[in-house]
Amino acid sequence: MGRVYDDARLAGVYQAGNEMPEASLRAWVELIGSFVPQPHPTVLEVGAGTGMFCAAMARWCHASLVVGIDPSVAMLAQARRSNGHDAVRYVGGAAEAVPTRGSLFDLALLSRVIHHLPDRRSCAGELARVLRPGGVVVIRTTFRERLDALVYDYWPRLREVDAKRFPGRSQVLADFTASGFSVVEVVSFAQPVTASLSEFHSRMSTRPISKFTHLSDAEFEAGLGRLEVEAAAEPLARPRPVLERYDVVAMRLA
Repeated sequence: MGRVYDDARLAGVYQAGNEMPEASLRAWVELIGSFVPQPHPTVLEVGAGTGMFCAAMARWCHASLVVGIDPSVAMLAQARRSNGHDAVRYVGGAAEAVPTRGSLFDLALLSRVIHHLPDRRSCAGELARVLRPGGVVVIRTTFRERLDALVYDYWPRLREVDAKRFPGRSQVLADFTASGFSVVEVVSFAQPVTASLSEFHSRMSTRPISKFTHLSDAEFEAGLGRLEVEAAAEPLARPRPVLERYDVVAMRLA
């Protein structure tokens, strides 16, 4: 992952800026967990960040063990503060060098991280090592062909930036099938993240996502101003929930 995640400021605002309603988080966890038949799976999250999904997988998938790895000391410190759980362990590590023994996990999750990886094929090979036979990797991302996040409406240059950073569907599938994975399913899934555009504006004002580092202060403020105008015009009696949509790929190890 990019070293921008070593930024203590970003780590401090990341949790509040990226959390979602409990019902939305649970819906995501149930979708991810549906690809694994085991009643108490062992789970690895690569690029765990502040641990939101790690704790949620322990709660609602009843995972016997969840290991969240991330190269960022600042993110892991925040994860231990915000998303501690008896079944969860947070460990420093990278996608290409998971610091655990092999054949340990039933499920590996990569949420909003695949575009940060410098070598996806090395990551796929490493996940093939640490997953048990029949284990599943789930990738939650946005393919280059479908860059439709709401932030692009207010910061359009970010779409241009992400078109260069995010891989396409065929690239991701090829990188993992080359390491012995077979495709189980590719789906699109969306859930509410805020109850209104005003709440979304409040969150974005803290610059809680790494992509904002690609903008100058002036560019960020201009986009935030556009968002503020639309949020102020939103009817108080009929706020518009903000949805986030992601592409989800599930692949099984032979």
